[in-house]
Amino acid sequence: MKRLLTATAICGLLGTAAQAENIGVSMALFDDNFLTVLRNGMGDHAASLDGVTLQIEDAQNDVGKQLNQIQNFVASGVDAIIVNPVDTDATVAMSQAAADAGIPLVYVNREPVNVDDLPENQAFVASDEKESGTLETQEICRLLKEAGKTEAKAVVLMGELSNQAARMRTQDIKDVIATPECSFIQIVEEQTANWSRTQAADLMTNWITSGLEFDAVISNNDEMAIGAIQAMKSAGVSMDDVIVGGVDATQDALAAMEAGDLDVTVFQNAAGQGEGAVDAALKLARGEEVENKVYVPFELVTPANLAEYQARN
Repeated sequence: MKRLLTATAICGLLGTAAQAENIGVSMALFDDNFLTVLRNGMGDHAASLDGVTLQIEDAQNDVGKQLNQIQNFVASGVDAIIVNPVDTDATVAMSQAAADAGIPLVYVNREPVNVDDLPENQAFVASDEKESGTLETQEICRLLKEAGKTEAKAVVLMGELSNQAARMRTQDIKDVIATPECSFIQIVEEQTANWSRTQAADLMTNWITSGLEFDAVISNNDEMAIGAIQAMKSAGVSMDDVIVGGVDATQDALAAMEAGDLDVTVFQNAAGQGEGAVDAALKLARGEEVENKVYVPFELVTPANLAEYQARN
């Protein structure tokens, strides 16, 4: 992923190494478990670097507020900007604002709609969403087979539909189910719970109350999986009878797995993405070249390798 520095870039780096560097960071939402780990990863990494400071703002899931934050960063003359987009379809204006000001910009975690047409001095750091829902659903398929299922019904909990990750993870699920190996699975319901534990619990309660029958819960993230588990347990559903999967491998999810409630999750290295975003922003600010897409791999987490991940997110 890394390119060799040109002589010019090396000279530029030597000339600016002693200067303080300020990076403006706009997070989609502070009140989110995974994004908190991502934000802390950025902060911890920046604190370990000499002369690097972060100015981190909470967009509170408001696209207009996030664009204002970027404009304010531009006006204050930051050296680089990192954005965790509220709406991945609204990133063109953000890219334009930074490009017009000549300030490097790095998107982190959520893929911008213009990822293939980013201006010079802009990059994207995340994990490849083609892996996330694929790993999750393939393991759920394997577990259903292991349980002796020849026909199975699944419900799908989707994240915010304005978010590329939610759309991609849902498509991953459908792509896996379309394969001969997993075509015995039928999706009987799919609805958005907006990444929220509370909304997922309410949605699951409604499904159970309506008499919906299912063998698996395939969730776009761990928070919604946990909400579904809470609702099922409240309704007296045995967790031995349902396979539940999520994505992120948050601490709460790993605790649910240790308790025997969550069967599979996919580790998304939040801290690694945060570090990668800071490093990319600094390189661009120093005139170094950076790949426009930097991917941190997803990793499957099951009860068998749970212990390896309990201290990582």
